Amino acid sequence: MSESQLEMDEKQSLVELISTSVKYDDDIDRALDYALALDHSDKSQPRSTDVVCRVLELGTDRTTVIATLLADPGLRRTLDVEKVKSEFGPKVARLSEGINQLYALQDSKQARPKSPEQAEKLRRLLMAIISDVRAMVIKLCYRAERLKLLKHTDYEQRRQIARETIDIFAPLANRLGMGLIKWEMEDLAFRALEPQTYKRIARLLEEKRSEREAFINQFIHQLDTLLKKQEINSTVTGRVKHIVSIWRKMQKKNLEFHELFDVRAVRVLVDSVADCYAVLGVVHTSWQHIPREFDDYVANPKDNGYQSLHTAVVADSGQIVEVQIRTVEMHEKSEFGVASHWRYKEGVNLDQRMENSISVMREMLEGSAEEVSDVIAEISTELSSDRVYVFTPQGQVIDIAKGGTPLDFAYSIHSEVGHRCRGAKVNGRIVTLNKELQTGDEVEILTTKESRPSRDWMNKNLGFIKSAGIRSKVRNWFNHQDLEQNVLDGRNLLERTLSRYSIQNADLKDLIDHFKRKDGDQFFADIGRGMITAAQIIGYLQTEPEPTDPFKKVKKLETKTSASKDDVSIHGVGNLMTQFARCCKPVPGDSIIGFITVSSGITIHKTDCPNVLALPEEKRQRLIEVEWGQNSSSVYPVEISVTAFQRTTLMQDISTILANMKINLLDINSTTHRDEQMVYTRLTVEIHSTEELVVIMDKLTQLSNVQDVKRIA
Repeated sequence: MSESQLEMDEKQSLVELISTSVKYDDDIDRALDYALALDHSDKSQPRSTDVVCRVLELGTDRTTVIATLLADPGLRRTLDVEKVKSEFGPKVARLSEGINQLYALQDSKQARPKSPEQAEKLRRLLMAIISDVRAMVIKLCYRAERLKLLKHTDYEQRRQIARETIDIFAPLANRLGMGLIKWEMEDLAFRALEPQTYKRIARLLEEKRSEREAFINQFIHQLDTLLKKQEINSTVTGRVKHIVSIWRKMQKKNLEFHELFDVRAVRVLVDSVADCYAVLGVVHTSWQHIPREFDDYVANPKDNGYQSLHTAVVADSGQIVEVQIRTVEMHEKSEFGVASHWRYKEGVNLDQRMENSISVMREMLEGSAEEVSDVIAEISTELSSDRVYVFTPQGQVIDIAKGGTPLDFAYSIHSEVGHRCRGAKVNGRIVTLNKELQTGDEVEILTTKESRPSRDWMNKNLGFIKSAGIRSKVRNWFNHQDLEQNVLDGRNLLERTLSRYSIQNADLKDLIDHFKRKDGDQFFADIGRGMITAAQIIGYLQTEPEPTDPFKKVKKLETKTSASKDDVSIHGVGNLMTQFARCCKPVPGDSIIGFITVSSGITIHKTDCPNVLALPEEKRQRLIEVEWGQNSSSVYPVEISVTAFQRTTLMQDISTILANMKINLLDINSTTHRDEQMVYTRLTVEIHSTEELVVIMDKLTQLSNVQDVKRIA
């Protein structure tokens, strides 16, 4: 038979096989032609046509079939994502991109875990970088096929692939609930890593195989007869014990092969959960059971969703038999995991069971697999979706909080690395220290010889550090610095803060009392240490009335407070016309006071407004207590001045910050002094509160070349 005839026969067989699971169409035909046209002279690489047969056994959709055919290593070098998108559509392209991400990581130096902890983090990373669980299922099928071809690889590569399978891919299959493929991969990998042990156990299994099969068949017949008498619809079969499972039990319990009892095992499949327990009753009443060997995974499923009843009984001959009892649906889940719930149909959303299955799979990333050491059990139990996985230049995986920055990364390595951090490279490029890292980034920290964190790192608004725990490390560093230096730094910081927000007449004694410090030195030192923040000081000064003489005579009518939906509530009265003073432009969060005008209702001022403080004695009788309404959602104009050294993109950067915060810019006025090379900018923006103003000013302060940012009083 000619080679072309063989290819035609192979394609026809594949067409018939694919057609039994999905509707065969032109896209599948084109993908199949791509796969069949490849040169497969390298016997160590699996063919996509072989892998697609395995995927079809799981029950799948056309998108997965096409993506599997196109995932052949030979095609990945010639078909980029854009070409796949143009030929096969965006769904196939997205799935192919997810598969390529997995291959890219596997081919890099980072895919070499050097410890159980690193293996665990790498598994979390793999699940974090894919948006479609089908990509992982396809990858696992490719890995299973490649393990069958290890004899065509050299010794070192064979062991590397096998070790990677044991450390990474078999546990992932376990977490996806894909028991069938998990056991197959483990047995094949174990054969490559421990060929002599594998052969010895296989030989021991084979030696008494006929005797064991005769015993199991007799036990099955007895149990099947008993269940039929109870009118329980069931299927009883023998269960194959995997070599890796046998070896692990021998190692764990220090037993010899002949001492193992669960080499002899049967499985009972029934229609309902009630039938599971009915079968259990029949088994326990017919044979003596071993209490310590009973496990109820139906009522208490494993982390990966596995459900079954496990028990062990002593047969009439004195031999021990393990019995597993489960429903047909539980069995499907056990064998195929999330793949048993494929509901990816064109034009139809995922059903709830599939969504729940994927959700459970992601939650399982919290815990540790059975195969790794107890150390992994102590790893943080945050969901993978709340973590970002990045690499050191040496390939070590570091997990940080989602939204984390190079500083989060540096402190996660070691506190001293964080303290000495002065810059960072992400994927080879210099970045700012508040850049948000993404899963898969490679981060290099640039350090100095001396530890010198910046106080700005403790400012949450600036986004230098995501983790509150790491911010406390920075704060602790400042706590241990010289008292005199902290006092000096705290005094300077307070002065800059009051100047920036145009706060006048701040009472130092009142601040010391409010923050419960014994004297000024302790107060300033705690500001310098970061224990008292600028935001706390501003929050207090702009919400508490100043206890100064001008406000002791403010009217406070002893009647109910008007709780309207207005921006301002006036004590004792309601429905009065109010307006905001142009001189001080108060915004929510500022401490305010009302002044009763002759013809314009009540004008709202800041309590430290110079015009209010300068009122003559006879006009103070017209001051009235007011407060911000609880339901106010209005915006208020506020003016900010920015002083900076001249550079070309300054205005663009200012606009970007405001746009990212969704702040409306009403007016901008900029003047450049060429001799001084300075730019003086005046912004008018709309804000909802002083808290929002604090964030805006903090972010503007961090811009390159900016020297000063102030609120204009």
